[in-house]
Amino acid sequence: MRGRNSRSHRTRRRWMVAAVALSLSVTACADDPGRNVTRLAAPGSGEVAIADTTILPLDDVRKSQAASVSQRVANTDIAMTYSRPVARGRDIFGGIIPFGAVWNPGADQASAITFSRDVRVNENPLPAGTYSIWGIPGATEWTLILSTAGEVYHTPYPGESADALRLQVPVEESVYTEVLTFEFLLVEGKQTTLRLRWATTAVSLRIDVP
Repeated sequence: MRGRNSRSHRTRRRWMVAAVALSLSVTACADDPGRNVTRLAAPGSGEVAIADTTILPLDDVRKSQAASVSQRVANTDIAMTYSRPVARGRDIFGGIIPFGAVWNPGADQASAITFSRDVRVNENPLPAGTYSIWGIPGATEWTLILSTAGEVYHTPYPGESADALRLQVPVEESVYTEVLTFEFLLVEGKQTTLRLRWATTAVSLRIDVP
């Protein structure tokens, strides 16, 4: 009987701990609704999307809506998940996004890229995995950062200790783009180009697969 009572006591304690953890999690999400955004499953990830039958009032729709884009290059899968802020007539780079400051190109959950195999980004080796993307915009050149902190909120920046790559890339002039966009601009052989564009600015990364 003592063994059975002991097991019962341990079970009750586990349930109590789980209940407290759930309560704390719900409270944290209520304090910061942006952190409660469910990132879209990356295409090709094998995750099953469950249809949401909720009808949202227009006022409850997020201003920066979740998006994903993916590309298979040879037998390597590359997928981007991000949220898409809208310009709405604002000055973007050098305006609401100051030059020289670290910025996550997105909103809510940090924009992230996943590689199914090891790759080279602008000729630099990068292991397979998920990385959040950060930028330091400039008038003629950006610093693009891929951070090993793959699943984080869009602020604050996780810090240089988590950097996997820091790359200097030139600013390209783009046709005006109202909504932040990531796209695979070129796919050829074992190479692709990932491009970020918003307003009249674009920056690109070359990705080579083995």
